Amino acid sequence: MILRISNVTKAFDDTAVLNGISLEVDKGDVVALLGPSGSGKTTLLRCMNCLEVPDSGELEFSGKIYNMNRLSGKEKAEIRRRTGFVFQNFNLFRNKTALENVTEGLIVVRKMDKKEAIARAEATLEKVGMLSFASHYPSELSGGQQQRVAIARAIAADPEIVYFDEPTSALDPELAKEVLSVMRMLAEEGMTMVVVTHAMDFARNVSKHVVFMEHGVVVESGETGSFFSAPKLERTREFLNMEGVK
Repeated sequence: MILRISNVTKAFDDTAVLNGISLEVDKGDVVALLGPSGSGKTTLLRCMNCLEVPDSGELEFSGKIYNMNRLSGKEKAEIRRRTGFVFQNFNLFRNKTALENVTEGLIVVRKMDKKEAIARAEATLEKVGMLSFASHYPSELSGGQQQRVAIARAIAADPEIVYFDEPTSALDPELAKEVLSVMRMLAEEGMTMVVVTHAMDFARNVSKHVVFMEHGVVVESGETGSFFSAPKLERTREFLNMEGVK
């Protein structure tokens, strides 16, 4: 096990968004977080990467246990240095090239030598098929290309786990295929990933485990094959039917 969260809760004002969520992620796992909009998936992912502070909960990461509600700045930085995060809307620096977007975190946050950072960034951009666009600015790239640069940025420092927050939801189907193809390649290479997604084909064919959420709770979870072929609960079957899963 590389990561475990226990009894995570989160409310915004008087609205409960997460109600005692627990899950485990093993090394090399691809975990798909599914559920209707507003079910708490993105909030959970952000809490796991310390972008949101939950009201309560425990995080165990590579054997070290953290109280998620009382993380120090140093502990947050420690967790983030070992993870990567891919946002729905890319979150690239508009005034920096694709190469600079990848090197920025390596140089500024991880204090890597500039020459080493450039070599690392070039290798990572090549992996996602974007090296020939290294000198391009985000405004010169398609949405799919920008997301591939964002993935390169997330994986450049060789994180132990990468979080993806609906990485294809802002893309048309053709561009989404480019991004999903890169994610499939990373999964085949053994990268540990937790993915919030509405891409059912990706969840069914690439993920190893599925967690189905609604109203801030886990409705059903399990191994991907059995989740899709023999869901235990009627609510899960309704959701899959609505998503067009046969």
